[in-house]
Amino acid sequence: MSTRPARSGVTARVLDVLGAFTASTPALALSDIARRSGLPLTTAHRLVGELTAGRALERGEDGRYRIGLRLWEIAHLAPASRGLRETAMPFLEDLHEVTRHNVQLAVLDQDDPAEVVYVERLSTRDAVSIVSRPGSRLPSTATGVGLALLAHADPEDVERVLARPLRRFTPHTVCDPDGVRALLARARASGFVVSDRQIEAVSLSVAAPVRAGDGPVVAALSVVVPADGTNPHTWVPAVRAAARGISRALGRPAGSG
Repeated sequence: MSTRPARSGVTARVLDVLGAFTASTPALALSDIARRSGLPLTTAHRLVGELTAGRALERGEDGRYRIGLRLWEIAHLAPASRGLRETAMPFLEDLHEVTRHNVQLAVLDQDDPAEVVYVERLSTRDAVSIVSRPGSRLPSTATGVGLALLAHADPEDVERVLARPLRRFTPHTVCDPDGVRALLARARASGFVVSDRQIEAVSLSVAAPVRAGDGPVVAALSVVVPADGTNPHTWVPAVRAAARGISRALGRPAGSG
């Protein structure tokens, strides 16, 4: 990961320190934090010390730092996470019980629609291994939830995403902008998405958009199943039913039954 240009202001520098951590690098040495954040080592040392004292970071026995429990607690107060997750959870649990596979809920990053942020994931010991987890990010063009969200996003935002180089994860990842546009058109017409082995060669996902009642699409859910020996359309009715259930629940007035 390349070094970022240093930014002025204490808040900006704190965010740069926290932004050094990713799903693939959740534990970092102080020198790595300084390099990734673009901060002098002495500045990084001071900020990391203050964040650790405030439980925003935790220092392990190996000397490396990790995101602390206090940040996790604060993050779950965000409306995009808390209200959506609490409303969706009964439907996610039902879908998980029916499928016994990975079930995920995600939202589009409004500042960078090239990425989705996973709000929740339910899994079992025997489910196919996947890389996503709550709080992690993946490209919206290569994931079922991302395609379901982009299919209903502002067309200008979609074109800005497709103007960038698209990352290839497997030989099946669709990296051609016209190919992605075709997937999005199919998603809008059918109401669901099948993302076949785009992130990992062993799995595929079936996703559907979630609306705020009869309003705009605000999230997407998916079930991730093994790619071999699976007919993805088997899971479409259950996925769409769960998405409709969440949509109806989100559209109810606060406090209604």
